[in-house]
Amino acid sequence: MTPEEKELLKKTAALAEESNSILRSIQRSMRLARIMTFIYWIFIIGSAIGAYYLIQPYVDQIIHLYGGAKTGITNFNSFFK
Repeated sequence: MTPEEKELLKKTAALAEESNSILRSIQRSMRLARIMTFIYWIFIIGSAIGAYYLIQPYVDQIIHLYGGAKTGITNFNSFFK
């Protein structure tokens, strides 16, 4: 093997190692981005469920109040018939 070929082979090996480290860095970044996206959606869905859990008694009260008002209006209308 000539000295020029050896030098070219060394440059090629160095370039391959550099490319490999860049690719590993990209893979690591993509993996971290996937994990963070998963955590983000878990937080969003969990917040929605938690908000519903906290607001549910008030919603039930409003529904009950609406049902009572509806019954009252029906009784009032039947009084005039």
